[in-house]
Amino acid sequence: MSLSGKILMVVGVLILAGGSLVACSPLKVLNAVTPDAAYQKTADIPYGANPRQKLDIYVPREPAAGKAPPVVVFFYGGSWNDGSRKDYDFVGEALSSRGFIVVVADYRVYPEVKYPEFLKDSAQAVAWTLQHAGEYGGDLKRVFVMGHSAGAYNAAMVALDARWLKGAGVSPRQLCGWIGLAGPYDFLPIENADVKPVFWFPDSPLDSQPVRHVGDDSPAALLIASHKDKIVNAVRNTGGMAQLLRDHRVPVEEIYFDNTSHATLVASLSRPFRHLAPTLDRIADFIENTPSR
Repeated sequence: MSLSGKILMVVGVLILAGGSLVACSPLKVLNAVTPDAAYQKTADIPYGANPRQKLDIYVPREPAAGKAPPVVVFFYGGSWNDGSRKDYDFVGEALSSRGFIVVVADYRVYPEVKYPEFLKDSAQAVAWTLQHAGEYGGDLKRVFVMGHSAGAYNAAMVALDARWLKGAGVSPRQLCGWIGLAGPYDFLPIENADVKPVFWFPDSPLDSQPVRHVGDDSPAALLIASHKDKIVNAVRNTGGMAQLLRDHRVPVEEIYFDNTSHATLVASLSRPFRHLAPTLDRIADFIENTPSR
């Protein structure tokens, strides 16, 4: 077996054994087999004073001729307890290979902070993008926020609850749309022991839930989930959010895949696992076909 084949086998074993992509090892292996030919990366850009308030930006080496590329700000998962932007080169590569500029941002996590501080960080990262992505050639009228798991929650709250972006000096009206992968949008009362202290359990604020902030002027959304997700209830969260958006006549695409789990949904963006689901294709279609607001 070739070295690359062995690496892919190890990735598969780690994911199947752990059931999660939160641990560093599977992600680092995915990054190890991710080519960097599609993008030019600028790393460790501060958007705030805290060591966790940094981001990386991936600029496609071959953007579409004649037009500025759309921009995607990505937030990773990790139950608001851990995670690192350095483990998500495979997301930057995937989206930049389709001609998009990608920003992958860190944010403070528990126990350093609790809700809503990580939302303030997320909003600051988006504000930085709206203020600076044009310097990298990005189309500031086509900025999207995207996340997986806890990161999808961050993306949803930034897009739907105007408090956070307004606090950072910008507005949700400046977003073209948002993309959620396996996102928790309606999870009270909290059952996950790791998440309880993050949201002040048992006094979790009702307005911490994204479903409470859907309105007629909410940005368009792409919501993707897995039928086999055993961590976030796809029917309640993705299905419920999609229905609320439809009730407010907000454009929304709701997609479920059969061959992915909570973890492998985001892994399906990587080259070794794109056979699991057309996740990247659906995201690219949404970005390319969503009109500017």
